[in-house]
This record gives sequence, C-alpha cells and structure tokens, in this order.
Amino acid sequence: MFLQFSNDKGTWLWPVPVANPQLQLNSPATLGSQRLRRFFLVDGLSGRQGNLSNQPASVTLAAGLLLSVDLPTSSPGDQTAFLLTVKYAKQDSAATTQVSFAVSYAHRPGTSQRDTDIALAILGSLAALYALLKTSSWVRRSRLQNISFIILVKFFAFFAGALANTFFVVALGMGIYWLIVFKGQQSSAVEVMVPPAGSQIETNFIIYLSCAFVLKAVDLLHLLITQLTVSIFLIDWEKPKEKPAFQALAGGQRATSSVSIWRTFLIANEWNEIQTHRKLNPSLQLFAVLLLLEVVGLKNITSRDLNLDLHPGTDAYLAAWSPILRFGIAASLWLALGIAQVAFFIGIYERFVEDKIHQFIDLCSLSNVSVFILMHGCYGFYVHGRSVHGHADVGMDAMHACLRKEEENLCPLRGLEANSDIQTFEVLLTDRARQLYDKITQPLTEGPRGERVRVDLPEQRLRSYYTLNRFLSSFLEHAYRDMDYVVKDKFFLERLMDMEFQEPVDVSILYTDASARFSRTLFYSNELALLLFDTLLFSVVDLGTQDFVLSAIITFVVQKLVKMLRHALGRRNLAAKTLVEKQFLI
Repeated sequence: MFLQFSNDKGTWLWPVPVANPQLQLNSPATLGSQRLRRFFLVDGLSGRQGNLSNQPASVTLAAGLLLSVDLPTSSPGDQTAFLLTVKYAKQDSAATTQVSFAVSYAHRPGTSQRDTDIALAILGSLAALYALLKTSSWVRRSRLQNISFIILVKFFAFFAGALANTFFVVALGMGIYWLIVFKGQQSSAVEVMVPPAGSQIETNFIIYLSCAFVLKAVDLLHLLITQLTVSIFLIDWEKPKEKPAFQALAGGQRATSSVSIWRTFLIANEWNEIQTHRKLNPSLQLFAVLLLLEVVGLKNITSRDLNLDLHPGTDAYLAAWSPILRFGIAASLWLALGIAQVAFFIGIYERFVEDKIHQFIDLCSLSNVSVFILMHGCYGFYVHGRSVHGHADVGMDAMHACLRKEEENLCPLRGLEANSDIQTFEVLLTDRARQLYDKITQPLTEGPRGERVRVDLPEQRLRSYYTLNRFLSSFLEHAYRDMDYVVKDKFFLERLMDMEFQEPVDVSILYTDASARFSRTLFYSNELALLLFDTLLFSVVDLGTQDFVLSAIITFVVQKLVKMLRHALGRRNLAAKTLVEKQFLI
C-alpha cells in the first residue's frame, strides 16, 4: 500500500508501513518497531497438501485490517501518519468467513493542553490577586485591625468565586475551541479529531467543569449570607402636624405619635418585593435554551463525528456525544441568551416599560422615607427619600399638587444636597458612628433569653426604633459636630477597583452614587453570578445524565428553591431590622 501525495517537487508515492501483531520475531525488542512493506489478503498455497494442483484444505486470509491515521497529517517524513495493522486468520476453505476493515483516527495532543495549562495558571493568579483586593477592601470597610479566622474565611469565599469564573472560562474556551475547530472541518479533509472518551484532555475538562460548579455554589452561598445579614433601617422624615395626644407620663410611657406608619410599611413591602428581582427571566431562559437544543436540534451537532445535520433520520447513524461539545454549545447558548435578555431589559424594558429600582427610589421620595443599609461593618448605602414638600402623609389632591410642582420646577430637587438630584450614596462611617448605631440597634435585634421573657422588651424595641430614627435623621441633617459627614465623589480608580483609598477618621463619608449600587444587596446587581451558577448547574447535570430536558427540570427546581430561600430569609431579616412585623410584609 502506498500513499500518493504532492509537494513542490511533484507527485510522490510513499509506502504505508504495515504491522502484523502475530509476527514472531527472534528479538522481542524489535517486535514493536518492526514495520513491513507487504501484506496479502488471501494465501491459498500454503494450505495445499501433496501437490500444488490439489485443492487447499485451509486458507490464510487477512481477517482484520485497521488503518490508523494520526492527525494532523502532513507530508511523510521519518515517521508517517499512517499505519496499516493486519491480523491474519486460518480458515477452512469451504467455510464462510467475515472480514473487517476499519479506519481509526487519533489526534496528537499538540499544544492545546499546554495552552490550556498556561491560561489556567495566568487566570488563576489573577483570581488570587482579585481575592486579595476584595478581602483588603472588606477589611477596611469592616474596620478590622488584626488577621483573624473570619478574614481567612472571607478570602476563601472571594477566591472561590474568582476561581470558579476561571475554571468556567477555561472550560468554555475548550468547548468553543473544539466545537469550531472540529465541526468546522470538511469530511474530505479531516485534520483534527475531538478528544476521545477517557483521554487526558476530556478528563481534565470534566475536572475543570466540576470544580467550577462546586466553587460557584460556594460563591452563591457567600452571596446569600451577605445579603441576608445586612442591617437595614427605614428613616421616617414625617413630622407630626399636631401636638401628641398626651404627654409622656412619669412612669416612662411614650407619647402617642400622630404620624402614620403605613408609609413605612409600603416601603418595606416594596423592598421585600425587589429583593429577588433580576435582569432576566430564568423561566424564559430555560425555555429558550431547550427550544434551541431540542426543537431546533442544535444538540445533534455535539456528536463525535462531523455530522452537522440538525434533524437526522431515524435510521441514520448517530455517533456518541462528546461532553466537551455539549458543554460548548449549551454554555454558549446560555450566555448568548442571557446577554440578550439583559441588554433588552436594560436598553428597552427599563427605559420604556418599568424600572423597579428607580421606581423604588421615587416611591421613597413620595413616601418621605429614606433607606439606610449597612452591608459590612462601616460600609453601606443610603437612599435619600426625604420629601421636598415637607409632608407625604397627605390626601390625594395634595399629593397631585406636589407632583405638579415638581413637574413645573417650583420646588427644590430631591437630592440630599442643595441643587442636586442624586439620591443614592455609598456610606463609609467612622468607628464612633458605627458603635453608637450598634448600641441603639441592640434591643432591635436581641431576642428573649432564658426561661423568663422580659415583659418590657417590645416597649424597649419601640423606644430604640424611635431613637435610631432620630439619630439617623439628625446625623443626615449635620446635627452632630463630633459625628458629621461629607459628601464627595469617588476617584475613577476607586470606582474601577470597588474600594476606598481614604479611611474616615473624624467624619463619615457619603460617596455620590448615580448608578444605584445599593442594588448589590439584591439579586438585581448580582446577575452574572446567578447566570453562571445556572449555566454550570445545567451543564453539570447534563454531564452526568446526557439529557438536556432533565437538566432543565433540575435547574428550574433549584432556581425556585434559591429564590424561595432568599425571599423567606430576606423577609425575616427585613422584619427584624426595620421592626415591621412579618404579617405586614405581603
């Protein structure tokens, strides 16, 4: 057998080496390296007995021929890319014999694994650096001075999230690379083969994908714990229109307030509603992915052959699935559809239909209620909702009159500062302000201890609520000289790195925030982490089941469970921190 090839010197014939595993050699060391030039298909002479004219009693034939091709092929040199392996069998001359011929393709590893290792090392180093920066920022915001166990836990949580993204990017790059390089070939000129089952490349891919899912699950758990432990308080700016119904008695009974609490209940319910608000619809995402994979038939291009038929016939040959190709097409669809949904939501839906985050800010201004959030020790957010009209507990006609004044620019702007309409801020408190805040809120968060429940605990919590409301409102009105604050803009590098270079010592700092970063305490501003978790969950389930429908069902159930958990525990935290009973949170 010869290989015909052409180069710049003309057309050439190159002998294809032949291997006979049944060949017995005197030297076993040369058995594996011995290559032949000739082979035969049928030997009818050696089976003749007595005379060559007699009929052969048996024949020796090539029962199995295997042509091995190492890709990518090139002009033959010292080592050719082809090898013919022939297995002979002796059969009775009258017997019916079945022979086989097969072609086996094997891909040389080349530089793909080396490039993957380099990318993983570089991205992993960047992930560690990112985790160090995030931990440093958290330590500064929490006012921690010494290295403790909680700092190590925080570093691990940040590193887990960054490393999960690293493994995901590497696995996605592998999936897209093999999908394009392998499926983009023509069947007449195969140069690259998808990694075979059980190969080192496929094993590494499965490890990368599994690590990405586990680490992203840890990152999601860290996100939930952070959001479910924030300290939030609703500041009511409304002043009573008349004197209290009675003065405080000598026994310490608090005077009855004429200010309605329903505006605070309204803001608490709106906050409870937007806690799980997202930029994309998870159910629509699952439906669209399943539609493209199962109905359109994109899953059929993830086989280990070069078939690109989206709807093969029932009698057509179906090659085995490749987990690398299945992840490549599934993850690409998840990201593409997710990005399309987010772009549509931000660019069209929020602009022309409904923007719940900014509607919440507007509702705070109409209700004369501000929102004060502490996400870390001394770091949080402030939504300024003080009404420019002085009162919000008014009738329908008065409310329309107030809105008409704003439309005609007959009243000040809604911002915290004069001649400013910025209502959202990042807060960086001093240690003194945070200590006083904790001292006031302690009765709000403590529960009954021991067998004897304190009878005056509800009354003490109410007093603490009004005390904290007066403290925060006075603080924002610059009433405390020793606990004042300044309003300033962040530097570009501070916004880019999401950290503060200046620590407040004497005065707190309120950084202007036109992008409503307080939504970081909600699902809204954590869409990337949620999208990657859904994608990895879908892909990992498919990795074990090879069934996109089952993967979608399990992903849908987990999505609902995470949403229910976030909503239920967030509702409990909101009720505990704002003193709005859970029965008032719809």
